[in-house]
Amino acid sequence: MTLIQKIHKAVEKIKKQTSYELKIGEPKIGLVLGSGLGPIAEQVTDAITLEYTKIPYFCATQITGHAGQLILGKIRGIPVVLLKGRFHLYEGHSMETVVFPTQTLWGLGIHTLILTNAAGAVNTRFRPGDLMMIEDHLNLMGDNPLRGAHLAEMGPRFPDLSEAYSKTCLEFFRSAAQKLNLSLQQGVYAGLLGPTYETPAEVRMLRTLGADAVGMSTVPETLVANQLGIQVAGISCITNLAAGVSSHPLNHQDVIEVSKIASHRMIQIITHTLPQLASHRKESI
Repeated sequence: MTLIQKIHKAVEKIKKQTSYELKIGEPKIGLVLGSGLGPIAEQVTDAITLEYTKIPYFCATQITGHAGQLILGKIRGIPVVLLKGRFHLYEGHSMETVVFPTQTLWGLGIHTLILTNAAGAVNTRFRPGDLMMIEDHLNLMGDNPLRGAHLAEMGPRFPDLSEAYSKTCLEFFRSAAQKLNLSLQQGVYAGLLGPTYETPAEVRMLRTLGADAVGMSTVPETLVANQLGIQVAGISCITNLAAGVSSHPLNHQDVIEVSKIASHRMIQIITHTLPQLASHRKESI
């Protein structure tokens, strides 16, 4: 079975299980909720929830803070689809499994993808609880989801990444933060394989390379979305100071707790910008 056929099968199952077309309309915006950021889903009205295990070619999530649910509904009257939790390479999943949910959102009709994550601060000016708009990334995962056989229906063989994260979307976020009187950082996200946190030497290396924050996700989804012609906006919740920036031992529970505390500010910014994001599409090249 080809990738296109798998996407169609997943989309048809979602439609059959939720009847979303009749209830909310085709979603324009997709959101991927990272560790501890599930509370964003509470903003969805007319919500229809489907467990990942009920969707073909999805699987159960294994990490605390990732519920493993696809949610269709509306935020501020705008049709959206949320992925409450994601799959990671460090769990042993293939890159194909990691990005299949993003490809399924494309099959459902989205034109904009908002990626959220929990990240460690490499930039010494950042503090736990900060929100950082992702302006660019470093792919240090050792793999690329576009490697292998190419299907022309999925987009170009060599996607342009000169604007992997939409500058227009960044402006929408920045403007919203100013209006809401909320602090919002901006920087480069480094995506590593994980699952170990970085050593102090690795953090110094990342800072030298130009990274401001580091995590174990987001990059694969961004690459696939750009190939598919979807505009991407990314926000990291800075949950901890990376090793060497702070002497405090790192643990996942702290990541979850800080994400929950900061999620209400992320909710404000995202919901404020949704009308603009819904009306703006990526320009064809």
